[in-house]
Amino acid sequence: MPQRRTRPSCLAAPFILAARVFRPSRPGRISDATIEAAQVARTATGVAATSWMIYAYPMQESLSTFAKDTFAETLIGAGVLVIAGPLVLVLFIAAARPPARAEYLRRLSGPMAGFGALFTSLLVLVVLLQDSRGARLATQFGALQIVFLLLAIAAVLFAVPFGLTAAVFCVHYVFRTADVHEVLPPLMSSVLVWAMFGFQLFDSSPVAAPLAVRILFLVGPPLSVTALSLWELRRLHTHFGVTVRSALNRA
Repeated sequence: MPQRRTRPSCLAAPFILAARVFRPSRPGRISDATIEAAQVARTATGVAATSWMIYAYPMQESLSTFAKDTFAETLIGAGVLVIAGPLVLVLFIAAARPPARAEYLRRLSGPMAGFGALFTSLLVLVVLLQDSRGARLATQFGALQIVFLLLAIAAVLFAVPFGLTAAVFCVHYVFRTADVHEVLPPLMSSVLVWAMFGFQLFDSSPVAAPLAVRILFLVGPPLSVTALSLWELRRLHTHFGVTVRSALNRA
């Protein structure tokens, strides 16, 4: 008897779509297993360290408040990426000399799909959830307000897991900027992590950890990401002959 092909459930659809949207797919792109392993290890270490800090030190806020603040920080981080990411891309392409500039412009479809998908999911959540705006919008549809509410609930249930997964993938793959050029992910990672560092300077910590521990968790991520980015650029140079100057056609 022929085996049936398993199809992904509706519950998995947001996660599968986010993975497809944000994973680089340009043919001929340099793919290095060592770099990818280091990036995965960095992400796993950050998650483990954050989990340990939350477990080891009592929180000053309730669990629900902490979860709400964490969700808000995730959205803020994604918003920073949506704003700063395209700016770095524009500066990189503008600095490139012809004919590299025209080639990079043709490769922008992947990153733009990522920016558009993340921006749309954030917009849906803001429009429908902020100040119960979705419920107030439903009253304007009269007899069809039940239909609107059902569609709005479905959109939110899809946008929440998609947006959170997209925020993780867009950080890991840096908005598919490797589709434009391989040097962009390490360059953009450093810029974006220091931009987030600036936001966190004004954020009060919900964890009652000693000052030294909070400082470590504040400066540790940008320093480690910057160090990893410099190592990645060096590896691209030593193993593949790729540099920022050659990427800009200025070598």
